[in-house]
Order: sequence, then C-alpha cells, then structure tokens
Amino acid sequence: MIITIHPSSVHGSIRSPRSKSDMQRACAAALLHKGTTTIQDPGRSNDDLAALDVIIKLGASLKDEGDFITISSNGVNPKNNQIDCGESGLGIRMFTPIAALSALPLTIQGTGSLVSRPMDFFDQIFPQLDISITTREGKLPLQVKGPLVPKDIQVDGSLSSQFLTGLLMAYSASNATGVTITVHDLKSKPYIDLTLRVLKDFGMKLPLVNNHEQFEFSAEQHQQPVGNINYKIEGDWSGAAFLFVAGAISNPITIEGMRSDSVQADIKIVEAIRDAGANLTYHDGKYSVGPAQLKAFEFDATECPDLFPPLVALASYCDGITRIKGVNRLAHKESNRGLSLKDVFGKMGIQVELDENWMLVHGGKQVLSAQVHSHHDHRIAMAAAIAALGASGPIIIEAAEAINKSYPEFYNHLKSLGVQLETETN
Repeated sequence: MIITIHPSSVHGSIRSPRSKSDMQRACAAALLHKGTTTIQDPGRSNDDLAALDVIIKLGASLKDEGDFITISSNGVNPKNNQIDCGESGLGIRMFTPIAALSALPLTIQGTGSLVSRPMDFFDQIFPQLDISITTREGKLPLQVKGPLVPKDIQVDGSLSSQFLTGLLMAYSASNATGVTITVHDLKSKPYIDLTLRVLKDFGMKLPLVNNHEQFEFSAEQHQQPVGNINYKIEGDWSGAAFLFVAGAISNPITIEGMRSDSVQADIKIVEAIRDAGANLTYHDGKYSVGPAQLKAFEFDATECPDLFPPLVALASYCDGITRIKGVNRLAHKESNRGLSLKDVFGKMGIQVELDENWMLVHGGKQVLSAQVHSHHDHRIAMAAAIAALGASGPIIIEAAEAINKSYPEFYNHLKSLGVQLETETN
C-alpha cells in the first residue's frame, strides 16, 4: 500500500491506541490463569491478534464481544503442535518459555522480519531448564520440548527484556520455589515493571526483586488465588508518542486515554516534548500538546528504543542538533532502525548521523517532499507520516501497511485530526 501525506494542520481530540505491550502480556497471563479472564478495551493490532491465536493453540478458549474478550483457560494444554507469533518480537520471546511448560513437542515460528532476528538466547538458556530445543542456527523456527524445570540461571539482559518477561511468567506459572534468575545489564527495565504489574494483577506468584538484577522465587511467596479476572488494557505510549509529536510540530490537539502513572517505558516521550520546548499540559486523563519555538534536545532512549522514530520526527523540527542515545538497541527491530531512519529522513532533507551509540539529528531545516519506503517497519512508516505534516510538499510512503503491526487505526486517526492523505493499493 502507498500512502501520500500532504502538509496539514492537525486539530481536535483523539483517543490513543491500546497498548500492545499490555495486551500481549494480558493474553499470556489469561492463558496461565486457571479460570476466566475478561479483557476490556482489547488491542486489535496484528501483534495482538497473533497473541490471541497463540493462546488458543496453547489451550485457551475465547469469546470476542468487541469491547471485551472473555478468555477461559486451565493453563498450558496445547491443542496444536505448532504456534505462530506473527511478526511480534515480544510474542516469540514471551510465549516460547510459556509454551515450554508443556511436555509436548512444539514448533514455534513467525513471519516477516522475525524470521531473521536472533533467538540463540533460547539455545543457551533452555538446556539449563531441561528443555530440548532445536533452532535454525539461532533463528526461527524453534522446536522445543519441555516441561520447563525452574532452576537458578543467569541471563544476559543487554539484547532485550522480552526474554526475561517470558521466563518470569513461566517460572511464576510453574510455582517456582528456591530459585533465582540473575540478570546482567538489563535494558528496558520499565517493561519488566509492566510484566510484574500484570503478574500481580492476575494473582500470580511474584518474585522478590533486587534492583532489577535478581528475581528470587522463594517458598515464602505464594500465588494469591483469585476467581474471575477483569483486566482493562491501557493506552499505548509507543503509538501515542506519534500523536504527541504531531501536536508539537503542527497545532494543538488533545490526546485521551493515557495513564499518567503508566510504567510503560515510552511515557518518557513527555520529557522529550517538554525538553524540545513544546506546550504540554495534563488534566483529568487528557493531555493537550501544542507547538512553540522548538529547540534541539538531548535524550537517553536506551530504556525506550521504540521512541527513536517519533523522536527523529520531532527533532527534524527543532533548531539545532538533537542527540539521542541508545542506537545499539536498534539493530534487531523490524528493520535496522538506525540505518532506516537515516535513509528515510535523509530523503526528506534531514541529516541523521550515527556516531557509535548516539544518533544526531540536524533539525530546523525544511522537511522536503519525497518518496520513501517504510522498510516494512511500522514505526518508520508512522515517523515519516508525522514528519510530513510540515513538509514542503507531499510525502509518499511505500509499504505503508506496516503500521498494522501495532497501530492499524493510525491513518484513520490522522484523517480525523484533519490530515489530508490518499491511499493507493499496489
């Protein structure tokens, strides 16, 4: 699909998309919860739909009522010997340890860029947990056979926190006792806080946490038996970040449905918006964001690497050179995001430099009309669309359907805010 975004002024109010980080974790917890779970305001992105498909194949049943989904489960009891996590990095890394709670041999696969992303973490960890595993030289598909036996292990957290999320959920569900997961150099700590919050909300066994370095499951800790679960999915700070940037570089808008006390890592977009000098207020569940004289800023995105694309779109309109730390976290996303951002924004007349672990964005110049490619990366497509709002002419985005992975309503939301765009199917 090709989308043409014309320079436009945004206005009005918009409700944020639902958090796929929250939704996917809730799906996993609903599978592990022995009983009935009602998920309110469920997400509908491709990653969310893949998570729902996975839990059905692993033994859950569900009834979709639109505004809520009812899930019934008795734990992991696979109905199928194959599960497909789509193109979700969180899905494959979280559900693989959970699937390995079963003694049945299972094949776990994905699609798109997920096929080439490294999974050799499991090759290293699973044999320590009595799980047999075969991979394609550290990549998908994975063949696993449990059951997982919780033991003391050490985990390298430098690549992604998502592996740890899966292990914490699997250990909790197996009522692990007297074992500790020790983590070195953990990145994206807020995502682990989100995992722990979901475990708590679902009454699952919680580890004692020592500075995000040791997660200890002891005999003194017990799961708190609960009956039916009602869980509401919160707004997605990763997707909403693009809406915040739209208001900051164009005209004031109001964004509803966001939790100001969220533990999502990408809530830090609020800091960047303020550091850039934009106007931002919060009242009664609503954020209002509007433009001002924007200036370059410095930002550490090591714990929130998904913010790089909206930050680059914001920095393009800031006078001076914006410095963003954490480039090393971008190589194994849906694309190599550092290089993709340099390519796409370079075509739009914005110089992006990569200097070891830093990205430098030379902003304050006119964003130019251009034809770009999303690199099949949802966040690259959205960043280009937002940057187009103040461009010298239309921005044409190829492979624009990439947004369906996380924010399928994105273009419709832009239209509702007054953005002029055209869609062409190719």
